[in-house]
Amino acid sequence: MSNLLKLEIVTPEAMTYSDEVEMVTLPGVEGEMGIFPMHVPLMTQIVAGEVSVRKDGKEHFFAVGDGFAEISSERVAILTDMAVDEDNIDETRAEEARRQAEARLKEHLNDEELATVNAAMAHSLAQLKVKRRHSR
Repeated sequence: MSNLLKLEIVTPEAMTYSDEVEMVTLPGVEGEMGIFPMHVPLMTQIVAGEVSVRKDGKEHFFAVGDGFAEISSERVAILTDMAVDEDNIDETRAEEARRQAEARLKEHLNDEELATVNAAMAHSLAQLKVKRRHSR
């Protein structure tokens, strides 16, 4: 029985993160969810926000988009449409993306365009939240 979890964060483009960790906090649809080793197995939806990872007693953060998490006693697999390590977030670009999405929301959009703009807004807000909250 291990006191670590295997965490994998996967986007359509790549495996963003894969390592053994002590704890994971996910942005679930009903609020944050903390996952420790030996967690009861479940599948849950995640929303755009912040994933917190504790490894070697230190916290590390990712901005993520909507997706799913598959949780078992030894593993957390996050499948998401976006995952950006806090160190790779460009605050200026994220702020510009937020402004552009906000401007587009004022236009007359069809359902598909609206979904795309809402996703872009959620992605930029998640990145800004992580970057601004953990700026050193």
